[in-house]
Amino acid sequence: MTQLAPTSQLVLALLGPTASGKTAFSIEIAKALNAEIIALDSTTPYQQFNIGSSKPSPSEQKQVRHHLIDLLEPGAPFSAFDFVKKADEAIQELQLEIKFP
Repeated sequence: MTQLAPTSQLVLALLGPTASGKTAFSIEIAKALNAEIIALDSTTPYQQFNIGSSKPSPSEQKQVRHHLIDLLEPGAPFSAFDFVKKADEAIQELQLEIKFP
């Protein structure tokens, strides 16, 4: 088994079909690990895309800090490259916040 160096960071990705309970499960995992969530759905960065998307509800977002949600006005350009760049920025930000003993 490979051991992680003390400065290594673990990033978990929870994937699955729509309406399979990923949001609720991710919140429980994040609470247990004292972690945050980076939303990976293609519609979550857009404001007002609340119906027909997998965007966590306001009450779910209050339970655990979420990233990549409601960043853009509807119709704003946002490519797959832009999405990966923002996700990478969020991961780097979270890694900087982690303090090791």
